[in-house]
Amino acid sequence: MRVVIAEDHTLLRDGLTRLLSAFDFDVVAAVDNGPALLPALLEHRPDVAVLDVRLPPTFTDEGLQAAIAARTRLPGLPVLMLSQHVEPLYARELLSTPHGGIGYLLKDRVADVSDFVDAVHRVAGGGTAMDPEVISRLVARREPLAVLTARELEVLGEMAQGRSNAAIATNLGITEKSVSKHINNMLTKLDMPPSDDDNRRVLAVLTYLNA
Repeated sequence: MRVVIAEDHTLLRDGLTRLLSAFDFDVVAAVDNGPALLPALLEHRPDVAVLDVRLPPTFTDEGLQAAIAARTRLPGLPVLMLSQHVEPLYARELLSTPHGGIGYLLKDRVADVSDFVDAVHRVAGGGTAMDPEVISRLVARREPLAVLTARELEVLGEMAQGRSNAAIATNLGITEKSVSKHINNMLTKLDMPPSDDDNRRVLAVLTYLNA
């Protein structure tokens, strides 16, 4: 699986390269600034891109804007953004792009190697990997979610992280049948048709949160 990395901190960039290489990813490019990122993405057309939100020269949103531009030129390009802090505005901007294959994690999550590698695989496969703290911020800003029960909000958070019904059931200590019921009720309340496609369901909820 081919990967492009963008990270300005040398140690973290090298660490990500070594980590992903150890799990049989092929790191085809590793850049350290915004201007070099978009050309690298367009040239290599990776299976997934792991990008810092803030890159030189301005350290604002170069990584994010390059990701959005690349997804415009290469629809569906899987992108996993990394950020030092929770930045809901950037998360919503990324989620506003069409197609799946989107992730937004805090850099601290990289320390949990298995979860991070799983997130990279999930995004590369067209799924979603959202940091729980980002989800909490997005949910808190949406008054229409007041129609959901506390349990439905918990299920929403699990869904937004790309977890399957079985994984949600395990994490919340309920049955898969209950998970399915909560999801169907939730999507009905949010005026979204139920679907058996987990990725589509997750993306539909995230799109609603971004509206």
